[in-house]
Amino acid sequence: MTGTGNGPLSGVRVVELAGIGPGPFAAMLLADLGADVVRVDRPGGPGLGIDPAYDITNRNKRSVLVDLKSAEGPGRVLGLAERADVLIEGYRPGVAERLGIGPDTCLERNPRLVYGRMTGWGQQGPLAGTAGHDIGYIAVTGALGMTGPPDGPPAAPANLLGDYAGGSLYLVVGILAALRHAQTEGGRGQVVDAAIVDGTAHLTAMIHGMLAAGGWQDRRGANLLDGGAPFYGTYETADGGHMAVGALEPRFYAEFVRLLGIADDVPARDDPGAWGELRAAIAARFKTRTRQEWTAVFEASDACVAPVLSLREAPGHPHLAARGTFTGHGGITQPAPAPRFSATPGAIRRPPARPGADTVEVARDWGVPALTDRRDPDPGPGHRAAWPDGTRAADGRARPEGGTG
Repeated sequence: MTGTGNGPLSGVRVVELAGIGPGPFAAMLLADLGADVVRVDRPGGPGLGIDPAYDITNRNKRSVLVDLKSAEGPGRVLGLAERADVLIEGYRPGVAERLGIGPDTCLERNPRLVYGRMTGWGQQGPLAGTAGHDIGYIAVTGALGMTGPPDGPPAAPANLLGDYAGGSLYLVVGILAALRHAQTEGGRGQVVDAAIVDGTAHLTAMIHGMLAAGGWQDRRGANLLDGGAPFYGTYETADGGHMAVGALEPRFYAEFVRLLGIADDVPARDDPGAWGELRAAIAARFKTRTRQEWTAVFEASDACVAPVLSLREAPGHPHLAARGTFTGHGGITQPAPAPRFSATPGAIRRPPARPGADTVEVARDWGVPALTDRRDPDPGPGHRAAWPDGTRAADGRARPEGGTG
């Protein structure tokens, strides 16, 4: 393997077949950790409907343009796969095989290849061939049903819980484990089937243990960690902001009610029957000051209280600013690579890859001269290309076969 850039995965070569959502995010994480990620884009898409220059999930990558529907397209991808350590695809089951770039074909060319498959429903099962999105995946696993108030509908946590936590991160864990096996003596490559439903279900392991032990009620807003307890939740402030309270342990709770100024006026927290009264007292007290004022009250304490910040506010939080949790690159404020390494730190080395901009460079570095063969048409950014299953998004953008997002 040849090394490029920084990070513990420097020298690892990754082919990413372009899509949207969890696949690109997983590839970005590998790229942040130093892997040489080559994204195979197709003429006309896919995309998020934003300028590619702002698609942070494509940072630290290089892009080549390949028309997978052309006679030469699959061979060019196989040429990359032959020289790669990892390949990531997010099509519906069977699509990669129909294109001639499925795992059997790729592993025949490169027996040590780790072939990562990112889907919502997985490669098998009654729903494997159907479309879906994050909200549906977390719904059937029970995860969505735990969020939101008891007297209202479940609250969708954007697409963070399914696509990225249950999907991308599990794909990356699987890839790294399979890569470790492939690089041992006698090791071989294999397929990693990362289904969002599997990963999201796995995230609920502790809750299932509590449920089995009688320590969790199978209903929303009735438990210690789902807003049921008045000392673990959010409260509105005088200016319409919110504070997050997580004073679970008795000593932290004692500090919380002391700083809030209600220690002598509320019922004991150990009596669930009095939680309604306790919640009302906490809510009324928080409404007497602004978010900024309460932030100052609880600052540097062990009360486990924090202001609820917006996406634009978060980079300015003193702790996150001191750690460099967010950084600026190419004029875009964005999360810095994570986690951190003492000897091989990751870095943002390149801005978001522009589709096809690195074809010549990759052809040279990876030794795949066929990439520069101009027989594939380049219809330009306005081209409305169909996906391999012949469908298009309603707005003309390409639709991911995996249906994730």
